[in-house]
Amino acid sequence: MSEQVLEGDRFGSAPAPREIQHLVGHAEAQESVREAWSAGRLPHALLIGGPEGIGKATFAYAVARFVLAGGTAPGHSLAVDPSHPAARQVSALSHPDLLVLRRTPNDSGKLPTMIPAETVRKVRSFFGSTAALGGWRVCIVDTLDEMNAQGANALLKTLEEPPARALFLLVSHAPGRLLPTIRSRCRMVPLRALSTGEVVAALEGLAATMPGLDRTRFTEAAEASGGSVREALALLSGDGLAIRKATAELLGTLPNVDPKALHSLGERLQGDRGGAFDNFVSTVENWISDHATGRRQTVSVRLARLPEVWEKVRRAAVDADVYNLDRKTFVFRIFATLDEAVRP
Repeated sequence: MSEQVLEGDRFGSAPAPREIQHLVGHAEAQESVREAWSAGRLPHALLIGGPEGIGKATFAYAVARFVLAGGTAPGHSLAVDPSHPAARQVSALSHPDLLVLRRTPNDSGKLPTMIPAETVRKVRSFFGSTAALGGWRVCIVDTLDEMNAQGANALLKTLEEPPARALFLLVSHAPGRLLPTIRSRCRMVPLRALSTGEVVAALEGLAATMPGLDRTRFTEAAEASGGSVREALALLSGDGLAIRKATAELLGTLPNVDPKALHSLGERLQGDRGGAFDNFVSTVENWISDHATGRRQTVSVRLARLPEVWEKVRRAAVDADVYNLDRKTFVFRIFATLDEAVRP
């Protein structure tokens, strides 16, 4: 298995966030960082939150390049010339003043589900020494959601008493679930879902290194992605768009779902450990999210139940993926949970 597959922050054959030099969208957040830098008021910790796949890690690496390059990017963005030494070193994870905490393969070649606490403990020694190049030191955590309580407490010790010219860039898909003690020591940088046009632009930027992408379906995938480039890439892989359509049609029939249709969908997912399965799960999660926020109301749902349903779906999806459980059984299980939530 290649290193690309085993990197926790990489989606399939797409470039890793550190390798993407052009950040699409998030202009307001970029300008906010530039203004704080110019005024000499850059916080010691930025908590970058928002939906998965919208470019939070890419934003974090853009900030890191900007700061480690001395804030020399022109215009209103954080873009640094790709030929700049800091840009090349950040992309290669070789900059001496950059520490990245993320999931990496363990000794047995497996990718852990959490960032090990011993990895987090590197923070104290990293910030305890003098900057190699005499400037800023930057630590990226991608993501805080993949850090257990022991790791979070180890990180908190340095967050509480940061040294001069130290910058934490903390990525989280769900900032509200983090320890209040961590949130209180950071400036929130909420990133919004991308527009359809921005998702298309991001896909166009990836197409040069991913020649297998079907450009004729970029707009369709972008419109169905919910503003997430990762989701758009998943939809473009295999028969992702077809799986999404079939799943959405079945969700639209709740609570009177045709068992034969469920059986057929389960058959299509059998043996899949990636794209199609992920598309099914994300379509269900988006349906739950839409009903919880009021963006869509195709059926009467007991709102108080939705957080519980969301957790059940997430746990079931993780179990099915990790233990390679029967996909057809999984599909029936998920729809049984949803059926219970929508019945009076």
